[in-house]
Amino acid sequence: QLQLVESGGGSVQPGGSLRLSCVGSDFTLQYYTVAWFRQVPGKERVGVSCIAASPPATFYNGFARGRFTISRGDDKTVYLQMNDLKPEDTGVYYCAAGGDTGDYRLDPPRDYDYWGQGTQVTVSS
Repeated sequence: QLQLVESGGGSVQPGGSLRLSCVGSDFTLQYYTVAWFRQVPGKERVGVSCIAASPPATFYNGFARGRFTISRGDDKTVYLQMNDLKPEDTGVYYCAAGGDTGDYRLDPPRDYDYWGQGTQVTVSS
């Protein structure tokens, strides 16, 4: 069973930063496109960012560009560095992995094969 595990969520004040981690517990992520999504109750999941396998080109939804950075760590880890967080960034953040097909759409997003359980991010004063 291929599993993704997210961590790094928490509560921060507006303007703060968090770094989310996505780890492939039983497989390496280096050959997959990996994406971050977020969801708030009652709304659809929204694509935040994704990173290609090789070369690791990066893609961002408009609201994330300039504030968030997606990157690869070791071959099992993908990060999402989030700076200048705003209350509207609050939600559950999920990572997802899928074949590196050249489809890097975020809005609307492409389909992914594997999903994590999510990590809560709360931005509030």
